[in-house]
Amino acid sequence: MRALIICPEAPYPLRGGGSMRTAAMLGYLARRYETDAIFFREPDMPDPRGALPSGLVADSMLIELPRHSKSPLARISRNAIRAARQVPPLEDRFSGFECEIGAFASRRQYGLCMLEHFWTASYADILRPNVGRLMLNLHNVESELHQRWSQTAHWPVSALHRRFARAAAEMERELLPKFDIVLAPAPAGNAHVYPNTIPRRDPGNPAKQHRLVFSANFDYQPNREGVEWFACNVWPRLSDRYPGSSWLLAGRNPPPIDKIPRAEATGEVDDTLPSIATSQVAIVPILSGSGTRVKILEAWMAAVPIVSTTLGAEGLPARDGEHLLIADDPAGFERAIAAILDDSTLASHLASQGRRMFLEYFTWEAGWKILESLGV
Repeated sequence: MRALIICPEAPYPLRGGGSMRTAAMLGYLARRYETDAIFFREPDMPDPRGALPSGLVADSMLIELPRHSKSPLARISRNAIRAARQVPPLEDRFSGFECEIGAFASRRQYGLCMLEHFWTASYADILRPNVGRLMLNLHNVESELHQRWSQTAHWPVSALHRRFARAAAEMERELLPKFDIVLAPAPAGNAHVYPNTIPRRDPGNPAKQHRLVFSANFDYQPNREGVEWFACNVWPRLSDRYPGSSWLLAGRNPPPIDKIPRAEATGEVDDTLPSIATSQVAIVPILSGSGTRVKILEAWMAAVPIVSTTLGAEGLPARDGEHLLIADDPAGFERAIAAILDDSTLASHLASQGRRMFLEYFTWEAGWKILESLGV
């Protein structure tokens, strides 16, 4: 039987939660079906097919996205137009390719078609005639995401997100019933929960540096917001308390850190695991957003103790004090980190229980069992 997957975000290299979620789905399909794929490419970016493991995809098509500016003024203008048209961000970016997608899909009959991200959900009608079952893999619930951003942003950005939340909710009501199966990383309506998962790896037993780590894609607004919150409200007192410690931002496009004492940044790297595994504590200072945090899964895999906000740990079957420590105010966040740095027994317990949690629920193989139970 043949399957088709539509990927607005490149699954490989494995960088960030979006690529890992798509790669997990592609890996599962390739083991059970002869799998074709449709990829999108941003201008000046490499062809995503060049990074795919050999033999993963049988046939493919590449859609070239039109060039658009990423300057602050251009982004403000685009979002103002989107708000006026009541179109959530990125829906317009990945729409308008019905002819290309329809022509590719019409060449064969597919037993299954998986659409990644809500941004591609509008192609359901054009695909249906050539597909036995349509599935949608939500990486976030867009209406919830914008609603939460509206609660932490300042006006007028807060008003913009409220408008996007209403527009996304209307699209979800219209589009989600068109799919036979909808997956989401956390409970959402009638969607089946398919948690974020990452490939199982052995971190070894590396020597620890006196360092905290925040592993993230810093293009993503909740991560930049988390950096600002931690830098302003927690790190000044913590860095005074532990003058030998540093804070590492591991991931692409970190915000400016020149005014943050003893802060370092890796920039974009192929693998953040060494940065995480050699740190004493992984922090997840997330104040907005939705879904489950791959950064927590990575730290659990690396057997590194974690301090997170409640929202950062949302959707995970984790217990405060058993698998990680949870704190939502600056003083509590500082105390939690200090508890780990000062108590090696607590640090070891959190690390080992987190690693056990990862192996049981959040490897690719654990996620694939859910797909098997759904008859995919």
